[in-house]
Amino acid sequence: MRKTYLNEAKINSIYFGGGTPSILRKGEIKSLINALYNNFIIDANAEITLECNPDDINTNKLLGLKETGINRLSIGIQSFNDEDLKFMNRSHNSKEALNCIKIAKDSGFDNITIDLIYGLPNQSNKNWEENLAQMLTLDIQHFSAYSLTVEPKTKLKHLIDKKLITPLNDEITVEHFNTLVEVASKNNFVHYEISNFGKEGFFSEHNTAYWENKHYLGVGPSAHSFNGNSRQWNISSNKQYIAKINEGISYFELEQLSNTQKYNEYIFTALRTIWGVKLDYINNQFGQEALENFKKQVVKWENEEKIKQYEGAYILTKNGKLFADSIASDLFIV
Repeated sequence: MRKTYLNEAKINSIYFGGGTPSILRKGEIKSLINALYNNFIIDANAEITLECNPDDINTNKLLGLKETGINRLSIGIQSFNDEDLKFMNRSHNSKEALNCIKIAKDSGFDNITIDLIYGLPNQSNKNWEENLAQMLTLDIQHFSAYSLTVEPKTKLKHLIDKKLITPLNDEITVEHFNTLVEVASKNNFVHYEISNFGKEGFFSEHNTAYWENKHYLGVGPSAHSFNGNSRQWNISSNKQYIAKINEGISYFELEQLSNTQKYNEYIFTALRTIWGVKLDYINNQFGQEALENFKKQVVKWENEEKIKQYEGAYILTKNGKLFADSIASDLFIV
């Protein structure tokens, strides 16, 4: 049904993510990959990633995944500290976290990324440094590190509101971030996006496509798609998703993007990367007026040394990265 969405463009990234796709059996994953190869033009060197949790992984599982064509693993480690893992209600412990990476490498996976979380209540900078040091011993190619965010209607938000948990203050979270950037730089990880660090040649093809405004097709409940002019998102209910497809009824919502929305999305995504906001791109895609507007708005952030110009692009400074969202929103056209 969606095979024409990408206009026969060659696909260089396939990503099994959201939820826990590693609970699927080898045959189920293989059938999905086969369906993609039967309906799309897949690059011979396509990056095919599967998200998984440490407690889902064993040698047989990994060897099976290797046979399906999966060539990159994204492992939800979150922390190598047992107290952190208990706080986050993770079902694995630090020993399992370390072991799963070992068996992934032993099973032939040479492109592995993990997720880490900082800014946890009671997490000292020393604990965070130990987490990063442990990660460095594993000789992996990529990692993502996210500051803990408190979402509404969650158990964490409830506990904070009841004053049963005290969130970490901003100063220590900033210290965690600065430590992260320094450790990554010293160990040959390129900080190519606010939350992502990769060795040369191992930046995430998939996530980079989002930040570079490339087109993508999302398949499955809750999945999003983007073709340059519109954005659409599938309904989240498994049951309704299946029923509506079987009945031939529309199962997604669609939004046509205005030029202003396209401009703002470009600013928001590009500013998060080492490639930054390119002046030529703004001029070519949005015109001289948009370019002059950007140049005028960006001056104050240059003066505050949160943005700098580099080879025809504007990129965030180390300090600017701490304010990425607020800087981007200030540069929006409203």
